[in-house]
Amino acid sequence: MNIQEAAQALLQAERTKQPIAPLTETNPNMTVDDAYRIQLAQIEEKKGQGATVAGLKIGLTSKAMQDMLGVYTPDYGFILNTMVHDEETPIDASAYIEPRVEFELAFYFKKTLQGTVTIDDVIDAVDYVVPSIEIIDSRIADWKIKFEDTVSDNGSSAGAILSSAKTKLSDIADITAIPVTAYKNGEFFDEATTAAVLGNPLEAVVWLANAVREYGITIQAGTFVLSGAVSKAVPFVAGDVFEADFGPLGKVRAAFAKEAVVK
Repeated sequence: MNIQEAAQALLQAERTKQPIAPLTETNPNMTVDDAYRIQLAQIEEKKGQGATVAGLKIGLTSKAMQDMLGVYTPDYGFILNTMVHDEETPIDASAYIEPRVEFELAFYFKKTLQGTVTIDDVIDAVDYVVPSIEIIDSRIADWKIKFEDTVSDNGSSAGAILSSAKTKLSDIADITAIPVTAYKNGEFFDEATTAAVLGNPLEAVVWLANAVREYGITIQAGTFVLSGAVSKAVPFVAGDVFEADFGPLGKVRAAFAKEAVVK
């Protein structure tokens, strides 16, 4: 398949808010390697336009999402600086096509991870942990995606909101037992624990660090990793406000503007 043509089609869909048909339908023989190369082509173009890599995201870490796609391995995508939002600034919901939010732990790194990575390497490299909300969206029409579609589409990532509440990893008794309680417009709607992320969010980061090496990518000091959703993704519309309480780690909030933001 033509990697650049597919990348341009997805970039155009993002710009115009007009989603495209699944790439797996128009290119039935596409491979996972094709999909990651399509993803990287888009990231390289955006970097060429001035964007920088702020972090990486891991997707498909929960059983619910894996069952939905019938795929039992995670995927990953990039979070660019242009995709990071402040908790206190309302976000323009009209910037997306069919968006949803997910709640997850974000790990910030003080050391670059290189070579074959173990969980001890990750623990040594992490600076601190914060609660986060990921905005996901699909440039593929109606979320009609297979694994290769979501990989091509940057892991369906669209944005991130990171809490200012920082906790050192050494101050967390059990990273797998952090409770997460989610609220939409002040009403409770879901709860989970961080064990939902591959049994241990740190194991998700280990998987990521070793997976990205295939494409010459490393988790860099000064960047973060969204380690995967602890519960189901939730749609939102303009005016919605979400808050996730991560117990001892603090809270994170995302507010979507009631009207389109004029730029």
